[in-house]
Amino acid sequence: MSAAPQAIPVTEKAQLVEYMEAGCKPARDWRIGTEHEKFAYDRKTLRPLPYEGGGGIRALLDALCRFEWQPVLENGNVIALSKPDKSSISLEPAGQLELSGAPVETIHQTCGEVTEHLKQVKAIAAEMGIGFVGLGYQPKWPREDMPWMPKGRYKIMRDYMPTRGELGLHMMQSTCTVQVNLDFDSEAAMTRMFRVALALQPIATALWANSPFREGKPTGYLSYRSHIWTDVDPDRSGTLPFVFEDGFGFERWVDYILDVPMYFVYRDGAYIDAAGQSFRDFMTGRLPALTGELPTMKDWEDHMTTVFPEVRLKTFLEMRGADGGPWARLCALPAFWTGLLYDTDARQAAWDLVKDWTQEERETMRREVPKTALKTAFRDGVVKDVACRALSIARQGLKNRERLDSVGLDETHFLQPLYQICDSGLTPAEELLTAFERRWDGQVDPVFTEYAY
Repeated sequence: MSAAPQAIPVTEKAQLVEYMEAGCKPARDWRIGTEHEKFAYDRKTLRPLPYEGGGGIRALLDALCRFEWQPVLENGNVIALSKPDKSSISLEPAGQLELSGAPVETIHQTCGEVTEHLKQVKAIAAEMGIGFVGLGYQPKWPREDMPWMPKGRYKIMRDYMPTRGELGLHMMQSTCTVQVNLDFDSEAAMTRMFRVALALQPIATALWANSPFREGKPTGYLSYRSHIWTDVDPDRSGTLPFVFEDGFGFERWVDYILDVPMYFVYRDGAYIDAAGQSFRDFMTGRLPALTGELPTMKDWEDHMTTVFPEVRLKTFLEMRGADGGPWARLCALPAFWTGLLYDTDARQAAWDLVKDWTQEERETMRREVPKTALKTAFRDGVVKDVACRALSIARQGLKNRERLDSVGLDETHFLQPLYQICDSGLTPAEELLTAFERRWDGQVDPVFTEYAY
């Protein structure tokens, strides 16, 4: 009996390139996957939930199993839930609850899935005295007051991250995001999509900016979550200038991932600390943490999850630059990126919008948008001008798709929350700051009721 593909030893870079190439699929098979994280808290104290206890994260996960979720265990602890449709509920380091949606065909379906999930967690939360809020950064509690979930990989990351940047633990314990995963049909299409998505990621950060507070006070940033990523680990984050260079493709991406230091190897239910070690050495049997052993494709898949650029390539593309937010904006993100990238004419229009931007312009926008969002200066105008243009392209892309729901509506209506932001020029973060200064009288506690799911 031959070995399963994931168990075959990896000794050549060509195997990794072939793995990436295998992600290509015809446009008729393209799918949309939406992921979002949210903060869970005790409604009486507003404190984040511990893992153990009657009102804790484990009890919450156990209760969700009534909705046909199956528990995923690590060392006897429930650390995730899964379903056969490839959807899952997982835990971020401080107990942020994440839905990783199933790959589906339309925005109608992915938004329906988000809606059903939130109904389920709200039903359980009502029984347990738990609330959920969607923000990019924990607005009230210091990072040191946030709990840690019992997942082995987080222990390794917790020890290693402070050696690479000042804000890595803040990223782990105090942030929430929403992202969308999209397919491609060729290396050329992947490259075009990747470049458009990287260039426009600061635009998404601006439109979804929703994290102005830290420890109960304004930070001076509209997306403090996005700012945090500028000081986490330069080896595995950033704007990836090489993606815009001639010759970029699957092999160049594999080279990049190979050069990112490892975190761990997973063997027999345990995480082995390989922090700072080289996957290239692993491929020759010289990994210090596991001398003499060779990696499998599962090890490669694990390693790819430890790089954190604004756009990440696996066998699909992940758009990762948006703050967590309320219900409607969770559905707006897949609509925005699907409209821009899944229609051929819209993808070309989006490329025409960004193709002459310089690396300096892209880097400056990435650096400034967390502070000033839509008001960030860009060329002869501001980011708001680019955002509204990108939104128009996305809308046309969704119209061209002609994916209708049961009452005949296409997917464009999911963009409506973004039009409100573009028309007003005010980000969600600025609305929060106005509430903080006026009706909240300089307190952040009301956010846990006014902006709860």
